[in-house]
Amino acid sequence: MKKFWFQSLVITVFVFFMLWGANAVTDLKIFTAFDTIGQSMKDFELTDYAFSKLRPDPIPEQRIILVNIGVLKRRELAMELLMINQYKPRVVGMDELIDCEGGLRDSINCPQLLDTLGNLMLSNAIREAGNVVLGVRLLQTDSLAQFDIDVYDSIEYSDPIFNDFAKQGFVSLPTGATYQEDVKLCRSIFPKINVNGKDELAFSVQIAMQYDSVKTKRFLARNKPEEIINFRGNIEVRQLRLKSLKNDETATTNFGTMFYVVDVDQILRGEVLPELFKDNIVIMGYLGDYLGDPAWEDKFFTPLNKKVAGRANPDMFGPVLHANVVAMILNEDYVDEIPDWGKIVVAFLVCLLTVALFIWIDQNLPQWFDALSVIIQLVELLLISVLIIQAFAWWNLKLDLSIAIGVSALVGPAYDIFKSVQNEINRRLTKRREKVLTP
Repeated sequence: MKKFWFQSLVITVFVFFMLWGANAVTDLKIFTAFDTIGQSMKDFELTDYAFSKLRPDPIPEQRIILVNIGVLKRRELAMELLMINQYKPRVVGMDELIDCEGGLRDSINCPQLLDTLGNLMLSNAIREAGNVVLGVRLLQTDSLAQFDIDVYDSIEYSDPIFNDFAKQGFVSLPTGATYQEDVKLCRSIFPKINVNGKDELAFSVQIAMQYDSVKTKRFLARNKPEEIINFRGNIEVRQLRLKSLKNDETATTNFGTMFYVVDVDQILRGEVLPELFKDNIVIMGYLGDYLGDPAWEDKFFTPLNKKVAGRANPDMFGPVLHANVVAMILNEDYVDEIPDWGKIVVAFLVCLLTVALFIWIDQNLPQWFDALSVIIQLVELLLISVLIIQAFAWWNLKLDLSIAIGVSALVGPAYDIFKSVQNEINRRLTKRREKVLTP
């Protein structure tokens, strides 16, 4: 029995060595040009299937209202904010950086400065509201950017006449995009980031803090540098008239309506229900030039995308993404993960038990070994995949069992290679003994 388990342990170590070698080869991108399937699937995770297929349509989150600002100028944005403030919302988040791009403060490069009255109107509207959270952008100097790490040493704020009367939260997200127009895939957020010795809160976390500080502090107490977003829904892709919330939805999406949304013209014409805003959270931001606009600006790919692999079109605007995070915090509906050591332990046990089963079959049912080993591997891969999907759908638990999947796929070939080498070594040792014993 000791010999049996020692052999199982040695082969298990060999499987992990092969997995490490395979990972090193793929990191070198030697076969990238030939791996068209892998390229199309690289952004896919099994949990995406649970997000987009297995979860029921969400119950609308009535505490969060989205307001489209379209392409409003600053004086129009001020009028919209003043009208919203009349309805007494508790918090207003503006997913907008109100400054001159590139810091060029002249009327040619920053024509917004020409509308002096409009700027004063917007500044006054923010000051009078007293409950506005403005978005800011995290920046890296060239010396940091070259290392491709999520460390930031400066912040781009809105102009002081706006920023001085509001709270701030960074809108930067971990998307893998290298520039603004690049394809942006978002699964998670950084709840807070230390910039020059001070902790800065994410835009969505700052909004939640102003609405319910107790729950938000509990969220931050999880002390995770990166949190998976527990996406629950989107907005209707076409306009939703709020005169009758029950009967006036003019379109349906794959995921149902999670957040009520008001378009630009509805606010300015007063076509809204005042009770919709009272004591609630309002997130103002770009949702297209009009609701239903297929624009890609400030739009992200998320796990809710109807195409779980090989995605063609982004599915969620930035303000909706932030709303999902706020809803997750207020509902305390988080996604948990197993620690890194847990992933390794699970993979090691799966590999060890599989190898032990292979050895037993090889010793007792050698004629069935090839067929049974393939069947066992396929069943293992299927069970692990189902476990990952169902654990996420049922318990909001993300089981990153990629190492277990890797060793399950390699255990068959690794066992055959190990046995071939072992048999060849035994053959040569036997032949050498025979030569020594032959007179």
